[in-house]
Amino acid sequence: MNEVINTMSMQIPAKSENESFARAVVAAFCVSLNPTIDEISDIKTAVSEAVTNCVVHAYRKRQSNDDMIVLECKLYPQMLEVKISDRGVGIPNIQQAMEPFYTTEPDNERSGMGFTVMQSFMDKILVNNQVGGGTVVTMQKVFTKESKQVSGE
Repeated sequence: MNEVINTMSMQIPAKSENESFARAVVAAFCVSLNPTIDEISDIKTAVSEAVTNCVVHAYRKRQSNDDMIVLECKLYPQMLEVKISDRGVGIPNIQQAMEPFYTTEPDNERSGMGFTVMQSFMDKILVNNQVGGGTVVTMQKVFTKESKQVSGE
C-alpha cells in the first residue's frame, strides 16, 4: 500500500444530528485528491450508513453524550480509508447482519440495507466486532479520474 499522505480523527456523540456532520467532514477531508462528484457522493452515503448504524443499533437509540462514535481517516495517493467505531452492544452475527434486508427491527421503518449500501458504494469493507464491546467498520474508496471533478477541472 502507498504511503499515508494525511490522517484525521474525531470523536462525536452518537446522536442522529451528528450523522450529516460526520459525512461532510469525511467528504471535505478527501477533497485534496480531487475526487469525482460521484466518488464524494458514494463516500458520504457510506459514512451516513455506518454512523446511523452506530446510533440506531450499537447504542440502541439512546442519544447520550456518553455514547461516542470515533471516525478515523487515512488518505493515500489514490485512496481513502475510513474507520468508524463504537463501543456499543456489538453484532451477534455479522454474516447475517450483512445480508440484504436483514433487520433487527422488522416492525420499524428500517430496511436492513445498511451494510449492503456500504458495500455497493465503497471498494472494500471490513467489519471487526466484539459482542458487548463494540464494532469497527473499515471502508476503502479508490479514486479514479473518469468524470467531472469536484473542483471543476
